Amino acid sequence: MFYHDNNLQYKVRVDKPNPAFAKLLQQAIGGIEGEIRVCLQYLFQAWGNRGPNKYRDMLLDTGTEEISHIEMLCTAVALNLDGATHELKDKIAGENPIVSNILGGMDPRHVLSSGLSAMAVDSNGVPFNGSWVVGSGNIAADMYANVMAESTGRVLATRLYELTDDSGMKDMLSFLITRDAMHQNQWLAVLEDLGGVGENLPIPNTFPRENHVPGFEYAFVSTNIEKSGEAQGRWSNGPSIDGKGEFQVITAQPGPPIPDLGIPDVKGYAQQQQMTGGDKGLIENIKDTILP
Repeated sequence: MFYHDNNLQYKVRVDKPNPAFAKLLQQAIGGIEGEIRVCLQYLFQAWGNRGPNKYRDMLLDTGTEEISHIEMLCTAVALNLDGATHELKDKIAGENPIVSNILGGMDPRHVLSSGLSAMAVDSNGVPFNGSWVVGSGNIAADMYANVMAESTGRVLATRLYELTDDSGMKDMLSFLITRDAMHQNQWLAVLEDLGGVGENLPIPNTFPRENHVPGFEYAFVSTNIEKSGEAQGRWSNGPSIDGKGEFQVITAQPGPPIPDLGIPDVKGYAQQQQMTGGDKGLIENIKDTILP
């Protein structure tokens, strides 16, 4: 069950409305680096959590906080669009008929679709994509995904900070940047709570190591035939990060030849010139197997 409060988590003010900046703020709402993504990511991870309840509760707390950040950004978009209607009327009444100039860089859908409000889209107007949400059921993998999400979100927020001179917007973005920093530390703290990097790598750490292919577990494979060796660093020599082996460099070597894939499926409707064998094809073979 979720509850809401009528107050914002942090103050949102705009000194001078800027419809063009409202469009940029949409990226922090519905973009791949945005708050909808992290909000749903943490909530889905929580709802699917299997294991100690402390991880579920923590994820629920943070996912719910991210709803507050969406609320703040939507409020900021609306405030930046305040007064845009009169400005648009003045510009439309002018002589320039080009829509992009009339709108002065703002998103026309803020007028046409949302009534001067935020939308669940990015700065290009592309709707939020749920496939960006990571919830693998492996808590270590999810924590690394969360660090990445917070990192790219913080990069975006810092760029937005540099793109405005509005002191109110800078103040709000400073708060979001600060919370992004905390959440990066938070997810890394979960990994430490799980035993640290060494105990969690490789992910999943439940796959039997004896099933790994010998010689490749800690090998950096160099595929550069012109400048072999220039990509070497911490990842190519010395103890592995999990503390269970030694990094080494091997040069990529051709393996077995590519197998003959056979003729196309006869029901796949390839060209006649491709049908050079006598096999009936996958679909007919399946029918022969399952039908009496």
